[in-house]
Amino acid sequence: MKDDNCIFCKLANGVFPTNSIYEDEDFNVILDLSPATKGHALIIPKEHYKNLYELPEETAGKVFKLAKKLAITMTEKLGADGFNIVQNNNEVAGQTVFHFHMHLIPRYEGDGQDILWKPTSPSEEELVAIKNQLI
Repeated sequence: MKDDNCIFCKLANGVFPTNSIYEDEDFNVILDLSPATKGHALIIPKEHYKNLYELPEETAGKVFKLAKKLAITMTEKLGADGFNIVQNNNEVAGQTVFHFHMHLIPRYEGDGQDILWKPTSPSEEELVAIKNQLI
């Protein structure tokens, strides 16, 4: 299923020109137009899924295999010192385009990016309560 009103459906399926670095029957991987670092790319499924929650398990498996393959290739070819793989779900988590996509972000010493979070300090009791909610 594709969404005629979705920009990422159009980008993934070649409606608009992109700087594609990889394409197969399921995905198009394009360079991000507003990159965090040199080589920042997006894995975009050709089918429309709003987020990870809607992504079929088979597709999720394929996207992570592809992310690993591309991270290795990009690290070697671009001389990256590290790598971030980022995937946001829903607005509160930073998702701005509501078509599942995964960011591949090569990292370089001194690149000025800070893709981190502020750790919290839950008590042991809070951790146990959360664990009990999840099992």
